[in-house]
Amino acid sequence: MSAVIRKIIHTAAAPAAIGPYSQAVLVDRTVYVSGQIGLDAASGQLVAGGVLPQTKQALMNMGEILKAAGCGYENVVKTTVLLTDINEFNNVNDVYKQFFSSNPPARAAYQVSALPKGALVEIEAVAVLGPFTEAS
Repeated sequence: MSAVIRKIIHTAAAPAAIGPYSQAVLVDRTVYVSGQIGLDAASGQLVAGGVLPQTKQALMNMGEILKAAGCGYENVVKTTVLLTDINEFNNVNDVYKQFFSSNPPARAAYQVSALPKGALVEIEAVAVLGPFTEAS
């Protein structure tokens, strides 16, 4: 059996991991992006203003990690959204659809009791490297 290629993805353009995990891991052509919260990479603090700016920052952080892995939002095939208040679901969607405007990935969304650093939203992703051919 041939070896599977695994590469740890890290970029200073996104917040460093706040625990014993990697920003992302590339396995062959699949990128597993760890959950991103609305941390400003420069300050290491949550952005102010609530769930909307935190969602935008989390997705911007994800974009920087995807870029470091050699892909972009268009390569994302699955996300998971964690919310401390499921009533913010529509507000998160308003921001989310700006990043995934066409052919959005599959997704799950859950309410959780708490997130790291008091964040209101966390988003993780799975992406696949390479060009896609869309099937009908």
